[in-house]
Amino acid sequence: MSQTPLLDTIKTPEDLRKLKPEQMRQVADELRQETIDAVSVTGGHFGAGLGVVELTTAIHYVFDTPRDRLIWDVGHQAYPHKILTGRRDRIRTLRMGGGLSGFTKRSESEYDPFGAAHSSTSISAALGFAVANKLAGAPGKAIAVIGDGAMSAGMAYEAMNNAEAAGNRLVVILNDNDMSIAPPVGGLSHYLARLVSSNKYLTVRHLAQRFARKLPDSLHRLARKIEEFARGLATGGTLFEELGFYYVGPVDGHDVETLVKILENVRDAAEGPMLVHVVTRKGKGYGPAEAAADKYHGVQKFDVVSGVQAKGEPGPPSYTAVFAAALTDEAARDDKVVAITAAMPSGTGLDKFAQRFPDRVFDVGIAEQHAVTFAAGLAAQGRRPFVAIYSTFLQRAYDQVVHDVAIQNLPVRFAMDRAGLVGADGSTHAGSFDLAYLGTLPNFVVMAAADEAELVHMVHTMALHDAGPIAVRYPRGNGTGIALPAAPERLEIGKGRVVREGKKVAILSLGTRLDEALKAADILEARGLSTTVADLRFMKPLDEALIRRLLTTHEVAVTVEEASIGGLGAHVLTLASDQGLVDAGLRIRTMRLPDRFQDQDRPERQIEEAGLHADGIVDTVLKALRHNSAGVIEGARA
Repeated sequence: MSQTPLLDTIKTPEDLRKLKPEQMRQVADELRQETIDAVSVTGGHFGAGLGVVELTTAIHYVFDTPRDRLIWDVGHQAYPHKILTGRRDRIRTLRMGGGLSGFTKRSESEYDPFGAAHSSTSISAALGFAVANKLAGAPGKAIAVIGDGAMSAGMAYEAMNNAEAAGNRLVVILNDNDMSIAPPVGGLSHYLARLVSSNKYLTVRHLAQRFARKLPDSLHRLARKIEEFARGLATGGTLFEELGFYYVGPVDGHDVETLVKILENVRDAAEGPMLVHVVTRKGKGYGPAEAAADKYHGVQKFDVVSGVQAKGEPGPPSYTAVFAAALTDEAARDDKVVAITAAMPSGTGLDKFAQRFPDRVFDVGIAEQHAVTFAAGLAAQGRRPFVAIYSTFLQRAYDQVVHDVAIQNLPVRFAMDRAGLVGADGSTHAGSFDLAYLGTLPNFVVMAAADEAELVHMVHTMALHDAGPIAVRYPRGNGTGIALPAAPERLEIGKGRVVREGKKVAILSLGTRLDEALKAADILEARGLSTTVADLRFMKPLDEALIRRLLTTHEVAVTVEEASIGGLGAHVLTLASDQGLVDAGLRIRTMRLPDRFQDQDRPERQIEEAGLHADGIVDTVLKALRHNSAGVIEGARA
């Protein structure tokens, strides 16, 4: 006889908590199948979510969410959480325009108390929730679920070092699915974990501590050390004990009934803060994902039976692949070239570099700050380091970029992948701000590649540039299909190029908006408006001579960039002001990303929404030409 489905009866965790503990196994099995089916339709992060199905079920069953605050680190493992928290009917809109975010998001649900997508923030945030409740005398715990990879970031330890302030209101669950921190989990460790988290043990421990306090200080300290050491030998966790946590584990993260019992003990414990070490397996319950966790970390749409992922039409290589090949060629020419990634070897293409030069690539973990200062040390000692980091993640190391690289004028090379909009990953992963945050820094050279061939030239230029820090930005996804150069060219620093000459309209493009700028020029030419298109290549230093010529010989000029305010347009306007071109009756418009965070959508739809497509450029030009307020510089697009 088949079981009556339970997931259909669960709209919120309150419904889940009406069930019996022995029913949690069935709920978890149904939740896993629903997750598999949903992601097969939408694509997205996959393996991490399957690995925490039982943990998600147990947490919502034991804790009083949303009054108890559950915070997922990164958030890409939260699809099962979304299904259990009133969003099952929308789960097949994941990462789509107008649909559910691929990460936790405060505006989406009261069950998402803190937004996430960047790593290692959960303990700090949970500590904030817990201390706020403590100060208010309000009930409620804060539960942070953090993966072992996220524990490679210093921020997690900074938070743990302050966690005692929360007392027993803070629970940290370490989801160990890769690093093998603990010895294998077996029946004995299960028993020990349940024992040391139980009220009986804690009560006895508390009484023993009270007795020990009456002993001389030396004996008191010795007794405490013996108890911690004995428990550490049995269960592990000495490091966490030193940071002020009461450690429980390791626990089998796929034994949902045991998880429920242990989390109930932790919930009711007077000790605190608590750290529960849970061992899980990425992709658990789906054979193809278990067999290849790396390939199923994030997936396209796929066939559930075979596991075969949908493939798009074959196209040109990605910018990431072009960068990796170009850097590998540079390393072959120069043994001083080294590469650094912050836990993204495949995402940045450096896994390919490592196949050729394994001793010259360094994966420092989720530690962008360390990556930058490590690179500064390498540069100061005569190496030529390339730091390959997504634009959005380089933000995390801005102080190091300023203090350790720019001020010392060290020749660190920054390869900023995923610059601009990124489609389904949405605002948390968009590389919108790099031009603004690097363009303000003295000594920096900042480039943007218009196509793959330009990227090859820019990587070569970076390798040969020892005068100071230098950066290149390039987008996510496939390139234009342009032929790659047989040999790279060293670009002259600060010099752009005119790719189309005209007389009336000047379009000043930076980066991959060049193709749309050329399409816009075709449309304008058809309307009788002779149009120049320039690829500036460099946002810093600007090609002042070229820009001055274009601004003074054309009726209207438009800057175009896939970046926030404060980038190319702002620098061109400043140049025009400094050189007195405002008084010459200049009319200029700046086109950039809107002054808001754009949600996930198809990349082409995001570009249209931002107005950075050919039609948007044409519309901006025509409006500027109709405007009769000569002598006013206007940044027309907001």
